[in-house]
Amino acid sequence: MSSAARFSIVVLCIVAFACGGTGGPPPSTAPTPDTHPLAPLAASGAIVTPTFALRTAPELDWSARLGPSRETLRAMDDDIAAAIANRGLKTGWVFPADLALSYKRNPTYASDPYALAEEPLRAPSFIAGARLAEPLASQLRTMIALHENARLVLMPIELRFERVDSANTARATLKLATVDPRFSEARWVGEIRSDTASADPHVLMAALAREVVDLIAGR
Repeated sequence: MSSAARFSIVVLCIVAFACGGTGGPPPSTAPTPDTHPLAPLAASGAIVTPTFALRTAPELDWSARLGPSRETLRAMDDDIAAAIANRGLKTGWVFPADLALSYKRNPTYASDPYALAEEPLRAPSFIAGARLAEPLASQLRTMIALHENARLVLMPIELRFERVDSANTARATLKLATVDPRFSEARWVGEIRSDTASADPHVLMAALAREVVDLIAGR
């Protein structure tokens, strides 16, 4: 075989290898999804505001199971706080009960944590990078000023129950966001869904709380 022929074969082999000579597709370079996007909170903690809104599918006959909306939302708050504590995340966390105490001590300065102006955050247009409008921006700046070590605020925005079959079984979804009040900006916005369906709302809320912690500490 001539040297020119041998050179041609080498070139063809190199080209075939570069193009995936095994016949399969080239390896993917797409990034893998971040399974716990709130991981920085594991070390720093955050202020956790009360769950703001509740929405239940009208076809769910859950009025007796849920009780008053306020009680359901407070139960969601308690489940999140318990799930964070159960995972050993103790540094820097400020929960709704702590915020309520701060408000009681500073009623002329602090914002009522159960009356934050969060309604615009329920809109689909509220995404990561979105700016916070007034008066919410000022309310959150005041909040972190009263808790000097706090930098970020974790906000459970809307708890939803949606029916999955005719047996009054549902799944739960929670929209939440991490915001930086210093820049009046949303750092992360997302939704988590319960990993199970149930006819018991308390089972679903506990499942959501575990999902919240998974975003922080992983599974």
